[in-house]
Amino acid sequence: MNALLRAGASRRALLAALAVAAAPVSVHASDAVAEAPEIDAVIIVGQGDRPITVQPRGLSVSLGEAEFRAVNAVNVEDLMKYAPNFFVRKRFAGDDNAVVALRGANTVQSARTLVLVDGFVVSNFLGNRWDFPPKWNVVGPAEVRQFDIVYGPYSARYGGNSMGGVISVTTRAPERNEVYGQSQVMTMPFKEYGFDEAFQGYSAEAGLAWKPEDSPFSLRAGFRHFENTGQSMTYNLLTPATGTGTAVTGAFVDPRLATPVFGAASPVRVIQDQFRLRAGWEMDSGWTLEAMGFAWLTDQDLTDTRTFLKDAGGSPVWQGRVAFGGRTWNATGLTQSLTRRTEYLAGLRAGGDAVGWAVSANVSRYWIASQDGRTSRDMATGLVNGAGTQTQAREPGWWTGAVTLERTFGDHAVAFGADANLYETRSETFSTTAWKNASNPVFSASTWGKTTTFGAFLEDEISLPGDYSLTAGVRYDAWKAHDGGIGKQVAGRRVDDDYPERTDSAVSPKLSFQGPLAAGWEVQLSLGTATRFPTVGELFQGRIDDITQQIDPQSFDPNLKPETSFDASLILRRSFGDVRVTSSVFLQDVHDAIFSFQGLNPFGQVVSSYKNVDRVRQVGVELIAEARDVGVEGLDIDANLSWMDARTLRNASAPAAEGQMFPRIPEWRSNGSIRYRVSDAARASLGWRYATRLNSDLFGLSRGDAYGFQTEYFTMDGRFTLAISPHAELGVGVDNLLNDQAYVSHPLPQRTFVVDLKSRW
Repeated sequence: MNALLRAGASRRALLAALAVAAAPVSVHASDAVAEAPEIDAVIIVGQGDRPITVQPRGLSVSLGEAEFRAVNAVNVEDLMKYAPNFFVRKRFAGDDNAVVALRGANTVQSARTLVLVDGFVVSNFLGNRWDFPPKWNVVGPAEVRQFDIVYGPYSARYGGNSMGGVISVTTRAPERNEVYGQSQVMTMPFKEYGFDEAFQGYSAEAGLAWKPEDSPFSLRAGFRHFENTGQSMTYNLLTPATGTGTAVTGAFVDPRLATPVFGAASPVRVIQDQFRLRAGWEMDSGWTLEAMGFAWLTDQDLTDTRTFLKDAGGSPVWQGRVAFGGRTWNATGLTQSLTRRTEYLAGLRAGGDAVGWAVSANVSRYWIASQDGRTSRDMATGLVNGAGTQTQAREPGWWTGAVTLERTFGDHAVAFGADANLYETRSETFSTTAWKNASNPVFSASTWGKTTTFGAFLEDEISLPGDYSLTAGVRYDAWKAHDGGIGKQVAGRRVDDDYPERTDSAVSPKLSFQGPLAAGWEVQLSLGTATRFPTVGELFQGRIDDITQQIDPQSFDPNLKPETSFDASLILRRSFGDVRVTSSVFLQDVHDAIFSFQGLNPFGQVVSSYKNVDRVRQVGVELIAEARDVGVEGLDIDANLSWMDARTLRNASAPAAEGQMFPRIPEWRSNGSIRYRVSDAARASLGWRYATRLNSDLFGLSRGDAYGFQTEYFTMDGRFTLAISPHAELGVGVDNLLNDQAYVSHPLPQRTFVVDLKSRW
């Protein structure tokens, strides 16, 4: 609450704008009943009897209980992993950096996907990189009722961050009095280089719902505790040196890598506690009010750093000049670190009828109340609690709000509304004499900044003769980057530099047509443009170099242009008995694409820099099959295959990139699952995920099948569930059944065994 009370003037201005936008909410409801547009009769993959919660323009997918039961869901984002042309960069169970790759929005373009939980924005648009993923842990797997995914920016209701798509998570509403619980254990035998051990974890989740029959109030509360140790995310390579060094053994010569591997970052020990509260009030007027609160506490311990080097006496060698394989090398880059973080979400939404209009409005605040990261300078200081660095975040987070009004006038379903957001961040880095205790901190560097966006839209869905419809929409966005700056240590004193305020705006028209074709086919053609403005991190939040402990001047750019896209989608669907086939052809042409180029520096560490790429174009084809009761009753198959060609067409600053496949986007991708209802009590499933090898850089020069590269992958997952009572279910599963070794620069999980027990009363 202190964070809320300390809100500044810019924050109050944003709330004032939202209050004006939401003014129709206070109008007395009339006797007329507002009718919202019918959106459950359009082309939606996977939809059952539940309405989709986002506007289905372009390829739209809805996932529910039938699909979820076939997934070994350790974290909530696992529930989507078999969706078409979809990939989540999840490196280990409990990974904070699970970024979505949706079609051409690759795994370092996190700001191209808008993620909502019960209508509240949980997308972390403080940056656009692998470490700015959506805040998935707002909800646990047991709480999810539905996942809806829309590919592309074809609805005017959503801002430019929907350039890749929109993901809506709907949690279980408190519909009756109940209690629930779920426990889970997992183990992953891991073998690579100097590792041959099993990493283990567990989770426990419980909650209750309260909904008396004659009461307008409802409540749902939940708690989840999660612990796991994930494999090391980084391997350290020797670097060539001259002179003499300590004779060592134990390094691994991998012909796929340029130099031998000598060590690894610590396996990631993660502990998370999540608290959730959802309350509702149904008024006699038909209006509903809902409030949501959330707290997430995270501890990450990376103090089990490994070296594979040993000297002649068998003692470990952590760093320094060494002699191995007849050559002299430098062993450097190993560190230890600890991170603690506390995050909160508070949201309020309302919906009902006002003078014949269906009105919905929401406002939310997400903030990181404390974030403290402590890292040793190297392994020598790490082992003795010597010198290091401390990085503290000063309550970064965001405010978001939106209001929408909908009504049907004859053949027109009209919707209009407004939304706004404020994203702000500030972090400071200090040099310390004892890294674990953050003793004697001395200022080193600081970054800060804010972005504000206000948007308004108008959309009209027109019913045409012959069951056709035409939806036309337009969106206006006004953007401002402000209060940005960078501080650094110069000649023993702090020097701050402020960046000038920037403003920009964009108009984005949208158009979608759908209806039946001859011979039972259905068609949807959608066109749209989108403008994605730079995030706080891209503009202001410079990266602190792990070696120099100074801000990397290439890691941000306050003069970045917004990226703009033109998108087109053509969808055809037809049912053949129990099989429904959906095909999608899409185009996305992006000007001034913002790309975070990543690679390894001489110390084997990942570095990045932001730049505009003049023009990137991708085209693709998606084929999706949904089959029910195939051959025998109870056998269902969902399968999808995607082909994409994403290329840099123009890059004046680096012409060598022109014509190359854009990084981290595969040419082929396939996901799917086979589910069989063995009996009323037992179910079995088999899922798969596949993608061809990706480029790791803009120039197509960094391609490989080892650590540091973006590699192909093929994983198969199996699961079996058995209802052991009317209220309890036991599940046993294996992820990555064939133990495929794949990398997203970092090693992905190897074969993992999962056992869970669920109960609901």
